[in-house]
Amino acid sequence: MKLQRDWITPLTMGAFGLLAVTGVLMFFHLDTGLNKTAHEWLSWVLVAGVAGHAAVNWPGLKRHLAGWRARIVVGIAALLLAASFLPLGAQGDGPPFAGAMRTLADAPLPVLAQVARTTPAVMRERLAAAGHPDAVEGDTAKTLAGDDFGDQMRLLSAVLKPAGG
Repeated sequence: MKLQRDWITPLTMGAFGLLAVTGVLMFFHLDTGLNKTAHEWLSWVLVAGVAGHAAVNWPGLKRHLAGWRARIVVGIAALLLAASFLPLGAQGDGPPFAGAMRTLADAPLPVLAQVARTTPAVMRERLAAAGHPDAVEGDTAKTLAGDDFGDQMRLLSAVLKPAGG
């Protein structure tokens, strides 16, 4: 199958548009539904589109990269990518509520019951319904759900529901 510009260019443009919108939504913590999942998984469409676009336009790409301006821009991008792996500052802390959620994830079952205004027995029932039938008083959302923050939040959401909810 021969790569064709009339497919590759719109694919690249569409994938870029999708990733730009979902990325901005995620940046401002306005993402809902499948925004984050679409952003993560459909980024592969952009990778494929860019690879195809580079293949179709290889002679022109080589000409661009021969100039000093393009080399500087690509070099700066490479340096920024390398810097993104450095453990600087507080990146990865997440949205403002993340600290409170981490504290709740470390709270033992009786404390979670107290927060939910229920008993430890009811909290154990809720944990059993959420897939953790063997939970004991010393367990926390973190020990039950593991180190993944998203899994911890889902478990806390399931067990900290209001009475009658």
